[in-house]
Amino acid sequence: MAVVGGGPVGWAIAWRCAQRGLRVVVHDDRPGSGASSVAAGMLSPVAEAYFGEHELTGLLVESAARWPGFAAELAEASGVDIGYRTEGTLVVGLTADDLAEAGRLWSYQQGLGLPITPLRPSELRDREPALAPRVRGGAVAPGDHQVDPRRLVAALRTAAERAGAELRPARVGALSEVDARVTVVAAGCGAAELTGLPVRPVKGQVLRLRAPGGGPPGFRHVIRGYADSESVYLVPRDSGEVVVGATVEERADTAVTAGGVLTLLRAAAELVPELVEYELAEAVAGLRPGTPDNAPIIGPLPGRQGVLAATGHHRHGIVLTPVTADLVTELIVTGEPDPALAPFTPDRFGKERTWN
Repeated sequence: MAVVGGGPVGWAIAWRCAQRGLRVVVHDDRPGSGASSVAAGMLSPVAEAYFGEHELTGLLVESAARWPGFAAELAEASGVDIGYRTEGTLVVGLTADDLAEAGRLWSYQQGLGLPITPLRPSELRDREPALAPRVRGGAVAPGDHQVDPRRLVAALRTAAERAGAELRPARVGALSEVDARVTVVAAGCGAAELTGLPVRPVKGQVLRLRAPGGGPPGFRHVIRGYADSESVYLVPRDSGEVVVGATVEERADTAVTAGGVLTLLRAAAELVPELVEYELAEAVAGLRPGTPDNAPIIGPLPGRQGVLAATGHHRHGIVLTPVTADLVTELIVTGEPDPALAPFTPDRFGKERTWN
């Protein structure tokens, strides 16, 4: 079998299939260079539960529940520390308007039975003293964790290759170039050209800061917040890095703009003032693979025997890696689709436009 795409989803599928005894070749001329190289790695089934995305939320919750076991197995199989951390996530509002906006979403999330608990300002600062005194309130989502996507891709590649998968470092311009009984297209935004599926690039600019003196950041939780109506997240790493993101732009370029950097830094510093003393280590932009309904496309391509899609994960590619790999692998090995796939199959968009 072949996997087109060497990001976390592609390598995870390759690993799981190789574990099941399949011969797997991964096709990618630049593995790990796509959206995952920019992503912050938040595993946020609760904080990412939005209005009108009930089925997607269910998949996020299911995949997040698999992450502890997946992380432990992957660390053992690869010998790579993937930066998996479980301190939880704080969601905060800087102003009264910000808090009201966040509160509407918390009410919705609580109505779904998701674990998120509102906190008073004093309770927030007990957990994270680095938060600005102006922060009006927030909530804690203890089950929303994080992982380092760059380490994750390295670990998945190592585990897959140890299980017998091979890398073919070449770009696939058309599916006709791939000689395999089963081909999985896990090429992110590149899936549109290969399949005609409605996957579009959604630009995101991200900053990486570094704590002064080489020490750890002054906070432990992932912080997601609203600051004067701007949405921002801050992800602390053990290495001293803090990932700040992300813009959401309906554009296909990867230029870092002064406006994007200014917006992110201003919002981040409003929530955690000490960040103004951190080193700006990197500013980068990537392209998320978006779909019309913001949900991934997973399953057989209509009219094309032996071709499956595993793409369109938009902002959820990291958290959805375990469940996507498991569902695709079971479908390949057994030929029977799991009922969980039904809302996410390619045929929900109607007849495909082109095949290459």
